[in-house]
Order: sequence, then C-alpha cells, then structure tokens
Amino acid sequence: MTDEGRDGGTARRRGARRRADRLLGAAAEPTAPRATRPPSDAPPAVRRAALVVAVEAALLGVVALGLLFLTVTSTPDSTGRALAEVVYVGAGAALLAAAAVGLRRVSAWARAPVIVLQILLGLLGYTTAFAGGLPLVGLPVLALVATELYLLATPEARLAFSQR
Repeated sequence: MTDEGRDGGTARRRGARRRADRLLGAAAEPTAPRATRPPSDAPPAVRRAALVVAVEAALLGVVALGLLFLTVTSTPDSTGRALAEVVYVGAGAALLAAAAVGLRRVSAWARAPVIVLQILLGLLGYTTAFAGGLPLVGLPVLALVATELYLLATPEARLAFSQR
C-alpha cells in the first residue's frame, strides 16, 4: 500500500471521528492523575476502636453463618423470615466491616454508623443477658459495646474526627 492510500484512510477516519464528535459529543479529556492520599495517622484509640469493630463484624458474620445453617438444616416456621434474619445479620456484619475500615482511615462518615450499631448491639446484649437468660452470650456483647463507645469517646478520638 502506498503512503497516499494510508494518508487518505487516516484523513477519512479523522473526518468520521469529527462527524461523530459533532453528533454524539466528543470524548472527555483524560483526567489528571489522582493525588495520593497520605496514610492517615490514626491515634491509638481510633486504631483500637477499629479493631474492636472488626472483631464485632467477624463475630456477626459467624452468627449469620450459624443462622443460615440452622435455617437450612431445620424446619423454621417461616423460611422467608428466617432468611430475612440471616440477611439482616449479614448486612450488619458487612456494615461493621466497612465501618472498621473507615475508622482505621479516620473517615468522618464511619463514626456515626458505628455508634448507632453499638447502641443497637448494647440493647441486644442487655436483652440477651438479662431477659433472655443467656448471660454468657449477652455480657461479652455488652463488654465489646462498652469498650467501643469508650474508645470513640476519648479526647484523642474526638479530636481526630473533628479535624476531618
């Protein structure tokens, strides 16, 4: 193929591209490279809080798997409600896992969901320990909740989140 043939084909493609740009809009310019985030220096209390939340997420994941096993191997009154319970516990575990990552990065969004879930877990632990008659299950949950709320209430943790 001659140089003229190649140049003519290139010119036709450029003309077709311009026509397509006029009809459909031109392609966006490439974005600037993303700035690298400096690693956040989370204070020790926030790192410990993230660790406690990660432990809670792992334990809730185990509970969700246990509920799923019980749902599959037994005959629940309502399979839909039993599966919904598994989904709710699994979603709580996933939310806690995401919040643990957010706490470790000192992300401002992570603190509020953790506090709300700690209050809900505290109510669940209290009900399980005292009204449900299972203190071996409820009291460790209450201990984790109290530890988490204490760690998030320390001055260094409050300061770390107020600067974000």
